[in-house]
Amino acid sequence: MNQATLHQLKVFEAAARHGSFTRAAEELFLTQPTISMQIKQLKKSVGLPLFEQVGKRLYLTEAGRELFATCRQIFDTMAQFEMKVADLKGLKQGQLRLAVITTAKFFIPRLLGPFCQLYPGIDISLQVTNHEGMLERMTSNLDDLYIMTQVPENMDVTHRQFLENPLVVLAPVNHPLAQQKNIPIQALHGETFIMREPGSGTRRSVQKLFDDNDVEVEVKLELGSNEAIKQAIIGGLGISVLSRHTLISSAERNEITILDVEHFPIRRNWYFVYPSGKQLSIVASTYMEYLLDAVKQFES
Repeated sequence: MNQATLHQLKVFEAAARHGSFTRAAEELFLTQPTISMQIKQLKKSVGLPLFEQVGKRLYLTEAGRELFATCRQIFDTMAQFEMKVADLKGLKQGQLRLAVITTAKFFIPRLLGPFCQLYPGIDISLQVTNHEGMLERMTSNLDDLYIMTQVPENMDVTHRQFLENPLVVLAPVNHPLAQQKNIPIQALHGETFIMREPGSGTRRSVQKLFDDNDVEVEVKLELGSNEAIKQAIIGGLGISVLSRHTLISSAERNEITILDVEHFPIRRNWYFVYPSGKQLSIVASTYMEYLLDAVKQFES
C-alpha cells in the first residue's frame, strides 16, 4: 500500500460508491480507461482483487469493502483538517459545497454572487438535483449544506428554516380561469396538467392535496425541469403547480398567471439541512447567516 496514491483512493472510492466505473468517470471528469487503469494499479498495490463483476454491475470483494471503509475514514479526516485550516485562515479562502433541490436554482445562484464578492477567496461547488438525489448525496456526506423543502424523516439531520416556498397554480394568461377569484379546487377536476417527475417533492405535495379533495386531473406531460414546464404552460399544453419563486422574469409574468385557487398556495418552506453531528466549517456557518439575511427580499 506504500505505492498507493491519494488519487487512486479517490477513484476507487467513487467506483465503489457507484458500483460503476462509468459513473465514477463522470463524477471525476475522467475517462473510463483512466478509471480502470487506476483501479488496476491500486489492486496491484493491495495484492488482492477489489471488485468482482456480476453481469453489468461491480461488487466489492472482502478486501474491497475493507479498503472502502478505510477510504471513508481517510477522507473524513482530511475534510476535518481542511475545515480546521479554513477556520485558522478565517474567510480569506476555503471551499463551500452546496447541494440544492431543483427549484432552488432559481434564486440561490443570484444570492451566491454577492457572497462571492464579499469573500472572493472562497471556491463554491453547487450541485442541483431532485429530492432522491439529495438523499443520496447526504447519505454519502458529499456536501457542506443541503437546501431543500422536505426534511428527511428517516435520517438523523439538523435543519433550519430560512424562507417560505409557496406552491401556486400556474396557467397561461388566456386560460378560462385566469380572471376568476376564489376558484374552488374542484374546478381543477379534469384539467390538463403538466407534472414534475415522480420522486419530486412538489409533485408529492400537489398529489396529496388533490387526493384529499377528490380531485383528478389529466396528466398530459411529466417533466423534470421547471423551465420546461413553464414553456409548456406558455405553449398552451396545460397548467401546473410550481414554486412562486420560479417566476423570475417580467416576460414570464406577462405570459403566465397565478390562478386564485382554493387551498393554494400550498405552504412549504426552504430549509438548510445537514447530518446531525456534522461539524460545519466557518465558511458554511457564515453562508447560512448571510443567506438568512439575504432572502428577506423574497418574502414580500
